[in-house]
Parts: sequence; C-alpha cells; structure tokens
Amino acid sequence: MAQVTRQRRTQPSDPPPSSTSYTKFDKRGRSDGEEKEGMGWFLPVLALGMLRYMSATSNIIHDCDEVFNYWEPLHYLLYHSGFQTWEYSSQFALRSYLYILFHELVGRPASWLFGEEKVRVFYAVRLFLGLLSVVADATLVIALSRKYGKRLASYLLAMLCLTSGCFFASTSFLPSSFSMYAMSLSSGLFLLEKPAMAVAVAAVGVIVGWPFSILVFLPITFYSLARKFKPVFIAGAVTSVAILAFSVLIDYHFYKRWTSSVWNLLVYNVLGGGESHLYGTEGSLYYIRNGFNNFNFCFILALLFLAILPIARKKYAPDLLVVVSPLYIWLGFMSLQPHKEERFLYPIYPLVCVAASAVIESFPDLFRDKYNPNENSLLVMTAKILRPVALSLILCASHARTFSLINGYSAPLEIYKLLEHHDDAGTGSVLCVGSEWHRYPSSFFVPDYVGDVRWIDDGFRGLLPFPFNSTLGGTSAAPPYFNNKNMATDEQYLRDLDTCTFLVELQLNRPYPYRGQDLSTWEPIAAWPYMDRELSPSMYRSFFIPYLWQQKNVFGMYKLFRKIKK
Repeated sequence: MAQVTRQRRTQPSDPPPSSTSYTKFDKRGRSDGEEKEGMGWFLPVLALGMLRYMSATSNIIHDCDEVFNYWEPLHYLLYHSGFQTWEYSSQFALRSYLYILFHELVGRPASWLFGEEKVRVFYAVRLFLGLLSVVADATLVIALSRKYGKRLASYLLAMLCLTSGCFFASTSFLPSSFSMYAMSLSSGLFLLEKPAMAVAVAAVGVIVGWPFSILVFLPITFYSLARKFKPVFIAGAVTSVAILAFSVLIDYHFYKRWTSSVWNLLVYNVLGGGESHLYGTEGSLYYIRNGFNNFNFCFILALLFLAILPIARKKYAPDLLVVVSPLYIWLGFMSLQPHKEERFLYPIYPLVCVAASAVIESFPDLFRDKYNPNENSLLVMTAKILRPVALSLILCASHARTFSLINGYSAPLEIYKLLEHHDDAGTGSVLCVGSEWHRYPSSFFVPDYVGDVRWIDDGFRGLLPFPFNSTLGGTSAAPPYFNNKNMATDEQYLRDLDTCTFLVELQLNRPYPYRGQDLSTWEPIAAWPYMDRELSPSMYRSFFIPYLWQQKNVFGMYKLFRKIKK
C-alpha cells in the first residue's frame, strides 16, 4: 500500500510566506487599511494629562535624595539659599548642574511670576515634569496602537495612568524619572520605525538623566544599529558628544574647575570609590516585593511575558520583545546590587505596563487551537472575559495603593505649607528639625521670614546636608566638613536650642520623650496624622481597604510647634 503523507489544509488566517513581522494588520478579519492610523492623540494626551496633573498636585516626596540633591540646588539657583550635599561639593562633583538647569527653564519664569510664593514654583516644576511624562507616554501608547492595535494600546494607557508606580514616579524630581521619560519616548520612536531618533533620545536620557540607565537602553540601541547602522550611529554619537561637552562646560561654570560629573559618578560607584553599603542594603527579593506594591498583579503579569512569548511570538517578536527585554535585564542586574532603592527601578516602570498589557491581550491566544485559530471555544470566550476582569483588578488595587500612600504619608508637605500663616513670628525666625530631617520637603515650603533652618541632634550619626556656603564660593565651594564616608561632623547640629522659633516633630505611640511634650516651652500650632509604618500591618498600610484601613493601621501626629514667648 502506498504511503500517503497527510498535509494540513491551509487556513485563511495563515500569513503569507514573505511575512517577517507582525503588525495590527495581520489580525484575523481585519480589512486592509482598517483603523490605519491607530489610536488618535486626543484620548491619550487628555487621560495622561489629567492623571499627571493629579500626581503633580498630590504626590508626596518619597525620598530625601530628591529633596537635597535636586530641589535644594534648584532653590539655591533661584533664591540663593538652600541645602548642599557632599555630592555637590566641588571636591567630589558627582552631580551635574545640567539636569538642574533643565528644570530652571521652568522654575525661573515661575519665580518671577509668583514672587515670594515659592510653593507655587515647586508645583510649577512638578507640572512641567508631568508634561514631560505625558508627551513620552502618549508617544508610546500611539506607537503601540499603530503597530499592534487599539486594544493593547488601551490597556497600556489605563496602566500608565493609574498604576501607583507610574503615578508617583511621573512627577518625581529625580534623574531616574527623567530616564523613565526617555525610556517611554525612545521605545515609542523605535516602534514607529524611527531608530535614529530613538537612540538620540536614549543618549539624552542617559547623560542628562541617570548614567547607569545606559543598560536599559542597550537592546533598542543595538537592534537599531543592526537595522540602520549609519544614521543610527551618527545620531547617537553626535547627540552623546554634544551633551557630554555641554555638561562639562556647565560643570566648569558651577564647580569652577574642569571636571565631568558623569565620569565622577561612574568612578565613585563602579571603579572602586563607591561606598554604597553605607546608605543601606536590602535582600535580593526587595525589588520583587517593591514591584508588587507599586504594580500589584500588573507586575506579576509583566514577569510572565517571556512565558507567553512562544505562543504569541508571531505578534510580539522581535520588536516588542526588544522593547520589553530591559525589564528583565535591569531587574536582574539591580537585584544583585547591595544598595537598593525604589527609585532605581523607575526607568523600567513603563515597560512593566507594556509587558503586562501584552500578556492580558494574549489571554485568548493561550487557548486557541493552532489548527483552527478562528474557533471561539468556551475557553477562548472565557479568556476574553478575563481581560477586562484582570485589568479592573489591577486598576482597583493600584487606586488602593495610591490612596493609602497619599493619605498616610502626606503630613510633611501639609504641615510645612502652614508656616506661611505664622509670619507674625518675625523676620529671622529659626525653624528647627530633629529626626524628621529626612522628610524635609525642601526650602520651597519655607517662607522668606524664616531666616534659617537648622538640624538638632536626635541621635542620627550620619552626615547631614549643610546650607550652600556663599562665603566659600557657593556652588564652587569644597567645604572641609564634607566627606564621602557618611561621617557626621560636629558642625551639622544646632547646639543652642533657645534660638529655635519653630519645631517640627513626629510624635508616635512610643515610650520616648519628645521635645514638643514640654508645653511650657512649645505651643502646638498644627498637627496632621501620619501612618506609623512599624506598627501598621503590611497589607493594610500598603493598600487602602475601606473601613479596615483606619481600624487596622496605627497613626502618629506630625506636629508644628512654636516657641512660647516668656
């Protein structure tokens, strides 16, 4: 009997042999040219604009590094006063003023417009950061809609708007946030088939923003070079050289010596000079826990992107895989470093949303019959229903996280805003801060009648920021009290507490003495509840659960005191 070879009947949905990559036009049943332009710009810009405005006006300050390394130098450039860290000492010059000057483009006109209302200048800069985020994220959404369709882009838009990580990072004054903007914009340009522009934006994100984020941009850079080497190489090289040269000139102007802060930062952290263990270390699972807190189930789905890739390879490889791959590279690399902070993951936050959106969009593909992909079986229909269910669960959990952080930890910003209502204390008043120095929201919240902000000794033994010393040269000074070993100096504390006019103190349910308890000396003039992290259960403090959030969590009081005149 002759052997008969069984051949599978060609399905109408099979791609033509010449097809090399997937686009939205390869979807089943979609006529050629349907929804040719993808999603329009109006909806992404409107949605992102509203949420970034909410973030700019309600976001808390998550890290003291944001205050002392960025808000304070900006305040000094605008108002000739502010705190300086050792990293801005010209002896070390680890931070470039180029990044600060970029924000001064908004801060300077705002200071002219609002005059003595420095708080408004603070929020004007935040709105500017939100605008940068809107442009970058909207570009990424539009790019995905044109290449992969509106559904995937809609999922991404919802997550970029509402996930807690993106909500908070989008208006943080941090180089890692700037690199995050560049990551979104570069990825969008890459998907829009503009590799040269994508690499140029990547260079800006690395040099102006955070130099260590170069690892995040390598996949797009290498793949773009492989596609169109000459224009991509020229764009990247010219942009990099021009910005590096400009950065060196800016550093010379402020530090009064020829140096490169980008190089100094790399030497300090990579080539043996770094002492990152001095500033706190975390275990290898820190970023996994942190990722779940900020993205909940979105983070878990994002990590599953590689698992669904064999099934969805036709759709997402290679372009979307190139875009998403830095998520795994960066997460793995940073988890191996002893010094871990939440802000270190900011550059890959948009990629978490992209990867999770792709996984949700691919739910039905996991259950399709490969020989009959058009059949809508019960499992396929169930998977389609699960897509909006999963998205809703992510967005609800994200809202619970955002609500909890804003309402639990906004006290410092709110308390310092009230200082402007007590100007009857007189010019030259002294504001004293003890253990709460690390929650100081910046000099933008300190009215002009307060002549000095001083730290008082509450037991902290690390090096604290000092005011910029104009006598020693301001930005070009190399004060002898600074060191790169986090060693405290005697000069950093105010010894004569009788000179204090105001006192900021957090009073928790602890058997410790507080200065504000001496009611013969201090009069409480403002108080705001502040969540006690150590006594509040992890689940209830991380996510807002109606009724239980107030009952299960423990709150202290963030207080502003005024010295009683005798």
